[in-house]
Amino acid sequence: MGVADVVQQWLDHAKPHLDELDTLDWKPMVTKWVMTSLGMVIMYFMVKNMAGDQPIIYAVPLPKMPHEEKILEEPGIKIPSTSAIQCYAPATGQFLGLINPSTPAAIDRAIDAAGRAQKEWCKTSFRERRAVLRSMLQYVLDHQEDIVRICCLDSGKTMVDAQLGEILVTTEKLQWTLDHGERALTPEKRPTNLLMGYKRNTVRYEPLGVVAALVSWNYPFHNFIGPVISAIFAGNGVLVKVSEQTAWSVGYFANIARGALKAHGHDTGLVQPVVCWPNVAGHLTANKGVKHITFIGSKEVCHAVAESTSKSLTPLVAELGGKDAAVVLDSAKNDLKRVGEILLRGTFQASGQNCIGIERIVVTPGIYDRVVEFVEPRVKALRLGQDKDVGAMISNRNFGRLESLVRDAVEKGARLLAGGRRYVHPDHPKGHYFEPTLLVDVTPDMRIAQEECFGPIMTVMKTNSGSTEDVLAVANAPDFGLGSSVFGKETDPVLGELVEGFRAGMVAVNDFAVYYAVQLPFGGVGGSGYGRFAGEEGLRGLCNVKAVCEDRMSWLGVRTGIPPPVQYPVPNQEKSWRFARGVVEVGYGIGLGRKVQGVFGILGNMRG
Repeated sequence: MGVADVVQQWLDHAKPHLDELDTLDWKPMVTKWVMTSLGMVIMYFMVKNMAGDQPIIYAVPLPKMPHEEKILEEPGIKIPSTSAIQCYAPATGQFLGLINPSTPAAIDRAIDAAGRAQKEWCKTSFRERRAVLRSMLQYVLDHQEDIVRICCLDSGKTMVDAQLGEILVTTEKLQWTLDHGERALTPEKRPTNLLMGYKRNTVRYEPLGVVAALVSWNYPFHNFIGPVISAIFAGNGVLVKVSEQTAWSVGYFANIARGALKAHGHDTGLVQPVVCWPNVAGHLTANKGVKHITFIGSKEVCHAVAESTSKSLTPLVAELGGKDAAVVLDSAKNDLKRVGEILLRGTFQASGQNCIGIERIVVTPGIYDRVVEFVEPRVKALRLGQDKDVGAMISNRNFGRLESLVRDAVEKGARLLAGGRRYVHPDHPKGHYFEPTLLVDVTPDMRIAQEECFGPIMTVMKTNSGSTEDVLAVANAPDFGLGSSVFGKETDPVLGELVEGFRAGMVAVNDFAVYYAVQLPFGGVGGSGYGRFAGEEGLRGLCNVKAVCEDRMSWLGVRTGIPPPVQYPVPNQEKSWRFARGVVEVGYGIGLGRKVQGVFGILGNMRG
């Protein structure tokens, strides 16, 4: 279908509605505005499509399912007397297959293969790299349901959670990189100064070689493909070490990236998936063939990763989760329904297994009771199951800790209004489910206000007052600083002060976690880690940032020369020092008088 056909279809659809405006005097104005806007939109997409190559359609085989459905008696990834990883569906306990984990030798081979492919890939143009990503984007759009269902099977989440947390953010990252990646990595001109005015300064962003990412299990598709997108667009080869908890799906996800490379005639070895047990992962993080590592996981594991990378001085970006606060101010009183729905989604998305999930709802006294009244019946109404509201958790290993956190809070005065314990699903008794939980009157001294839950638990805390100081005393309390949210009127002075005062890497105003949906730099401070991925900062962090200083007018013979007073051997230290001081005064002296004095200092001591 051509552009003319699209325009005609729109006109046919719009004509009855435009005819309804016949009796109104403002019809010409509205018609002109609609047609102008439509024309601008069509022209935008025409230019955009002409400027880029059309995607290549390719196929990727889906993961193989066992011939017979088998529910494991004791679902778990470890099997006695074997090193194989047992893959199963957390929602049902269904056996999915066995994966042979990578050995140190296999990791070495993967690094070598990525390195060989990268030597050719780094020579590609941004247009060639965009072509690969554009085909990858087309595949994701065309196979959303396949990807979502595989994510759900491997991680236990619901289809809606997977669509939002796997597909939406991945297509955004692909589209952002297509639209803005080249600009972020194009060499930049940098300013010079008076003394060095004959120099031309540039910063270049060059590939590092082979980079790696060690990612968590909570978003199996996006956490794999996200690092791949950034790494290959920056010209690198990439290894992605996935969690053994979601090892079953990684082959399919890797083939999505490799399929796009193959479709455009590039070496598929550029992208290497790695599945291994934790005791082998250190071989990857300490390997000198890896030039940069992105780690997404817990603080405890990061300590080991950081120690390992320190031996090879490999740069490390660490994203370690959070205890994100969502602050609701009194000034949000007329917007509580919308805010309440966001709080529910932000808390229970992916069963609370979300690094930027809302872990603490901090409410000022004037509307505290109203917030509790809104969320209580909705939390109680949440249903468990992959086809319901809240899906399964990745395993049952965290259940005892979550129940302990709830008990500790209740013993210290919190009110448990819903949930608080593990759940045996009547249809899937071997699945890993935890009841959607609501705890209110939580105080900062309780463990649940200090430790990351990573589960379907909503905690509500009341501040002493609506002042900025009292709110920040609660919101900034834990040793975390990943994301945060604040809800209130934009004219409320406290809202602006909170944005300034949050100790966090990211802030959403009157929203939740949208900073990643627009590819702003992602990362935290304190116990939430350091460094950033996503956005310009993320792309540039995967590069060697090379500063280049060149002669601007070499064709005129204008180059740096060492004047006689400072040539070795120095003829006269006193006169040489006065000469050098004159140079400093000319370049940096404040006011014309000092600069003139500097000129005389240079001329008077030129002979040394």
